[in-house]
Amino acid sequence: MAMGTHTVVVPVDVQAVWDYVSDLEKWATTVPAYKEHEIINDKQSIWTFEGSVKGIKKTIQAQVDITEWNEPSNIKFELKGLSDNFTGSGHFTAEDVNGKTIMTCTVEIHAGGLSGAVLTPIIKWAVPKVASRLTESIARKIAVFS
Repeated sequence: MAMGTHTVVVPVDVQAVWDYVSDLEKWATTVPAYKEHEIINDKQSIWTFEGSVKGIKKTIQAQVDITEWNEPSNIKFELKGLSDNFTGSGHFTAEDVNGKTIMTCTVEIHAGGLSGAVLTPIIKWAVPKVASRLTESIARKIAVFS
């Protein structure tokens, strides 16, 4: 299992953060290794990621299911690998503190099957970086557009 969590303070109110984060079209391209996504419905999407680790290029597809949607403070989701054997979950939280927002992104991934032994060291390295980069990138975009 690999887990990454990252928290930032965004200098805008919680509603501005929610307005941005709740529309994945606004921030999808900021996800590290993002290649493309397809929205199936308001609770489900398919994401494709492409990257390389130690010279090996890899494309991964994942289904993302929104499991909880509580405006303006919480989005929970589950992940399922379509191209590789993995599952996961995560959430975005936003807390209003004196007109600013404390925003946290958490992602957890479990690799399974025969490839799990190979994937686990890679995801343990990558997932914390993804959570950090995604959270920081979203915070920067919110600050610019608000």
